[in-house]
Amino acid sequence: MILDEQSSYLKSVFDTMMDGLMVVDPEGTIVSVNQAMEALTGYSKKELIGKDCSVFDCDNCFRSSRGKKTKHCILFDREGFFRERCTLKRKNGTRLVVLKNATLLKDNKGQVIGGVETLTDLSEIIEKDRKIGHFHRMFTQKDGLAGIKGKSQSMQRVFELIRNAAKSDFPVIIYGESGTGKEMVAAAIHRLGRRRKAPFIKVNCAALSESLLESELFGHVKGAFTGADRLRKGRFEAADGGEIFLDEVGDIPLPTQVKLLRVLQEKEIERVGDQKPIKISVRVISATRRDLQQLVEKDEFRDDLFYRLNVVPINIPPLRERKEDLPLLVETFVRELQVKTEKPIKGINREAMEAMWAYTWPGNIRELINALEYAFVTCSERVIDVSNLPDTVLCTEGIKMPRPHSGEDDPIKMQVLSALKQANGEKKKAAEILGISRQALWNRIRKYGIEVKKTITSR
Repeated sequence: MILDEQSSYLKSVFDTMMDGLMVVDPEGTIVSVNQAMEALTGYSKKELIGKDCSVFDCDNCFRSSRGKKTKHCILFDREGFFRERCTLKRKNGTRLVVLKNATLLKDNKGQVIGGVETLTDLSEIIEKDRKIGHFHRMFTQKDGLAGIKGKSQSMQRVFELIRNAAKSDFPVIIYGESGTGKEMVAAAIHRLGRRRKAPFIKVNCAALSESLLESELFGHVKGAFTGADRLRKGRFEAADGGEIFLDEVGDIPLPTQVKLLRVLQEKEIERVGDQKPIKISVRVISATRRDLQQLVEKDEFRDDLFYRLNVVPINIPPLRERKEDLPLLVETFVRELQVKTEKPIKGINREAMEAMWAYTWPGNIRELINALEYAFVTCSERVIDVSNLPDTVLCTEGIKMPRPHSGEDDPIKMQVLSALKQANGEKKKAAEILGISRQALWNRIRKYGIEVKKTITSR
């Protein structure tokens, strides 16, 4: 009875293990497996028990015997414990990387009666390693700096300014249109700088009202205003010893500009509702999409604050002025989206790249990423085609075209159908017949839902 209870207990332990477990006899025949082993391999117990363990085709576990054509398990050659990383084949034919721990089983007389192996699935670890390697390559590639990509001369100048700014402790201001990557530049300066181990605090100055912005920046004491039921530290205090990033600094109201100026001059802050100065050591990195000099001329921005912030200016060029970086950026973002979506999309074709090259990208890098995310959603092939791009990208002026009348008698649709039939489905030739670009033709094909193959066969 006790033996039966022990046997039942051991069976429960084996079947609740997370790792696969397999017991083989000295000939390599499988005599027992647990539920985790079934889940790992896709085989049921009935399919495995009595079979030779070579059914898994492990790459490190079998070697041909000398002078024999048969295979035997090297576990019995080694006569001991071993641990190895190996690849086995599942029932469905796919390969699985596992960590195998194996040891011999011996009876009371020391005779080998079998072997026991546990298998740990390494798929998640390998995937994490792959992603880490991918992001490591992103940050160390020669065609960029700290995750920012660019081979153009204008971006090389930006990279040089980033490196120089990182070595100093002076205020930096980053100019650039929306979507050019100002926050990434600020993060790169911090990551490469002497304060990289200290806090890096971000504030979007355009997203907060004047009263909330002051409280966010400098903190407040209890009772400073309605709803201030406790003392609250501000972002400058949180950034003490490190750096603060003031995004859209050109939108800061004039009264708050006065307090910010004092921080830069005196290296101290005062919480809202308090008069006690607090000394801080914070390096200010700011950014704006606006022309601060014009704002100074209009008395919308203090000139003394401008000169304090504008010590190390960095201008990020818009994407339309660095088109030579477009292929590199597309390649980089496609690789990132491959990792995120796990879709087997390898890149984009020439026609799609031409359409992207012709576009002006008013939304800059952010719009490019959005366009590729859209393409990953709509693409069902291994390569992104021009038909997978958003409508705005196919309109070279960047303005979405109005949806035309979709009736069968629509004259534009009839012209497109006629041109496609004349060109036997060759879109380049059809575009020439119509006197429009291939991008414009693709746009009309999509708008009207024209199936090119059906069109050329319906003669």
